[in-house]
Amino acid sequence: MPSRLTRYVLFEILKIFSVSLIVLTLLILLVGVGRELLRQGLGPSAVVQLLPFILPISLQFAFPATALFSVCCVYGRMAAHGEISTVKACGISPLRLLKPALVFAAVLSPIAVVVSDLAVSWGRPGVNRVVLMSIEDIAYRVLRSEQTYTSEQGFSIHVREVDGRKLIRPTVTVHNGGSQGPIKLTAKEGELSLDPENETLLLRVVDSQVEGGHLFQSIVPGETDFRIPLSRKASPQDFSKKSPSELPMRLLSTERIKQDSRNHAIVGQLAAHTGFSILTSRSENIMGVGDNDMESHLYSSRKRLIRLQTEPWRRWAWGFSCFFFVFVGAPLAMLAKTSDYWSTFGLCFLPTLIVYYPLFIFGLEQAKDGLVPPYGVWLGNLILAIIGFVLFARVRRY
Repeated sequence: MPSRLTRYVLFEILKIFSVSLIVLTLLILLVGVGRELLRQGLGPSAVVQLLPFILPISLQFAFPATALFSVCCVYGRMAAHGEISTVKACGISPLRLLKPALVFAAVLSPIAVVVSDLAVSWGRPGVNRVVLMSIEDIAYRVLRSEQTYTSEQGFSIHVREVDGRKLIRPTVTVHNGGSQGPIKLTAKEGELSLDPENETLLLRVVDSQVEGGHLFQSIVPGETDFRIPLSRKASPQDFSKKSPSELPMRLLSTERIKQDSRNHAIVGQLAAHTGFSILTSRSENIMGVGDNDMESHLYSSRKRLIRLQTEPWRRWAWGFSCFFFVFVGAPLAMLAKTSDYWSTFGLCFLPTLIVYYPLFIFGLEQAKDGLVPPYGVWLGNLILAIIGFVLFARVRRY
């Protein structure tokens, strides 16, 4: 009988989990695509290309909520309909009924870790790449309707009108023009095209004038090309400039070792510079511009090392939030004894939301600042575990 009972409870959990996961994932997909559609002005083809990249991002947030919802519905209904009391009357402990939920959550959590890793290392870069590759169409669409387009890549375009693909009297301002400051280009006419290989937007202009910082000015008659960089393109194998949150977990350990070596190299350079200044009696060079630059570089390098150490703990903690949500939600729903799905879910989810997420964010920020060890990101999971053990003790006395 216990094995049949276990299969029954597990089937009910999986049934509700599957339906709620599909519904919530589709809802998050629509919200994510809609946000990019409104924010970027994407066309239909770009929206279709976005879907596979947004899917793991959607699942990343849907897994914990749907896992909690499914166990709350099953155990709340069983308690309200007297099934828990019936099982107890047969000499079976109510704790045995919770075993399928724990097994389900234990299997789901590693899957959630993999999906979370996929979302940050493949999903988000993929979304950015789709938006980047669609920027030509976006720019033309906005310019035709508003005559002004401002991009998140650090440039803006203003035109008098758009005739087909021809821009009449375009004015382009590149705000990240480097040490020279903003660069402004005006022309009689121009045409935009995307260079995907070099990740630049090519503006072919006629009779242009370029103005930059430090009183720089140039008049270029005839036809010429003006390139607008869309990203800081780096080698695919150069991970040193990438944020730790963008790296797959399989590379975090290797990159952490390399970053530690870079830190030692900077410390060596700083020590050599200070020693040489002392040896040559140039005390003014100590803590001068060179030292300040190296110390600033060392500080940012150490911060990156701490983030590389924290990132694996963060992804595992987020993935295993599924287990701890179930660990708290299943016994709480059993004790609540209500068959109304949304009442049970609200009763379980709101306290979990209020307790877990602030603690998770607090632990993450403290770990990223180096104030607590990297495993400090598990603070929210630890508190949920303590609450879960208290609830399990109450279920034992059910």
